[in-house]
Amino acid sequence: MADDQPVLVVIGLDPRVSHRANEAMRIGLGVVSGENEVTFVLRGPGVHLLDADTDELVDGDDIAKFRASLKALGIPFHVEETAVPADADWNADGHPIVPVSLERIADLVRQSRRALVF
Repeated sequence: MADDQPVLVVIGLDPRVSHRANEAMRIGLGVVSGENEVTFVLRGPGVHLLDADTDELVDGDDIAKFRASLKALGIPFHVEETAVPADADWNADGHPIVPVSLERIADLVRQSRRALVF
């Protein structure tokens, strides 16, 4: 595998019930700081990492901080298109997102150097 391929971080855990979703984002941010290209994918209940009300999320304050850091770096979240909530408050911070199909997520896995799946 080529070193120029991104590291893929796939987060499918529900941040409303598990601290591991936050840890996945934190780990991905750490990989980014090592000057590696990282692609973040939110699928299933993992899309709730972009919920406006972080009080409803386990580790909500940390999630808001990590989200802000990723946004400042211009790193989008690839979001499973069928999992996007209908809530008007979802992604209220306007984090850049790229809607993707399950097939596209599979392509991203194949095209990555490493994959971290949570």
